[in-house]
Formats: sequence, C-alpha cells, structure tokens
Amino acid sequence: MSDCCSGGCSSGKPPADPKYRRILWIALWVNALMFGVEIVGGLSAGSVSLLADAVDFLGDAANYGISLFVLGLAPVWRSRTALVKGATMGGYGVFVLGSAFWHLRTGSVPEAHTMGWIGFSALAANCLAAVLLYAYRNGDANMRSVWLCTRNDAIGNVAVMLAALGVAQTGSGIPDLLVATIMGLLGLTAAYSVITQARRELRSAAAPLAATVELKRR
Repeated sequence: MSDCCSGGCSSGKPPADPKYRRILWIALWVNALMFGVEIVGGLSAGSVSLLADAVDFLGDAANYGISLFVLGLAPVWRSRTALVKGATMGGYGVFVLGSAFWHLRTGSVPEAHTMGWIGFSALAANCLAAVLLYAYRNGDANMRSVWLCTRNDAIGNVAVMLAALGVAQTGSGIPDLLVATIMGLLGLTAAYSVITQARRELRSAAAPLAATVELKRR
C-alpha cells in the first residue's frame, strides 16, 4: 500500500490488507452502535452537538462500509470514491452549522448529564477506532478520509463533554451550539483535505493515460 501512497502502484487491483479490512469491520460496527446510542440520547437531551455527532457516526459507518467495498479496487476507483466521501463530509459540516443556527434561534437548553455520559461513551468508542487506524493515517485519499473522520470524531467527543460541563455551569445552550459549530467546521476542513488529495491522485493517474493516447496518435 505504501507504493500506492507514493503514486508508484500499477493500475491493477492492489492486494487488500486483511488486517486493515478487519479494522474497518470493527470500526463500522462500533460506529453503527454509537449512532443508535447518540441519536436517542441527543433527542432526549435536546442537544444539537449530540445529534450532530450521531449523524457523524452514521456517516462514518457508511464511510467504513464504502472503504471495505473499494479496498481491493484499482487506485483510480478508490480516489473517485474518496471524492464522493469528501463531498459527504462537507455536506455533514453544512448540516451541523445549519442545525446550530436553528437551535440558536429557538434558544433551547440541552440536558447536560445525558450529554456528558454519552459523550464519554462515544469518546471511548472513537479512541478504540483511532488506535486501530493510526498506522494507516498516511495512506491514499480513501484511507486518509477514514482516519480524518475518526480523528475528528474523537475531538468532537471531547468537545461534547466540555459543552456538557459548560451547559451545566451556565444553564445556557450556547456551549452546546459552539461545540456543534466547531464540529461542523472540522467536517468542512476534512472534506477539503480529502477532496484535494483525491483530485491530485486522479490527475496523477490520468497523466500516464494521456501520454499513452498521445503516443498512439503519433
């Protein structure tokens, strides 16, 4: 896989790393479980940051599933898939920012205790996934998108716990909205990083093909 990261792999199907495949399956099931926990907790607590994190868990579960599907495909298809995943990450960021603005207008105050313990559970789940995926953080755009999602999730979980503390101390929903805003911005920056790398990989893959076509014309 390191050869593919440097742009030196062939256009055929690369060997799928069995260990990485197992890690993706573990991460997929952990994220699917935490989506269920956070969507119920976020609705019951009235927390936009928990709901945003729940949507993020759902997106990550889909992310891992797509990564498993394309793991054995040619690099160009993994890069194209990464473009779609990057756009999805950007869409998540826009959704979170829009939700935060809506809750700001309604002035709702979430339940801090529920936010705190669910945030801690989510942090434990994401730390497990992050530890497993750390060795693959500098792979191609597809692998990088998986790592960035997991990293952002762990940061978001810590932020949710801090928001719960802020809500408990101030009796205001502003800390919850601030955290949701940060999570939305993280989604947008990660989307930009993944899309940029995927486009660079696609340009690199297209260059030899264009040269071959030009030679045939001559």
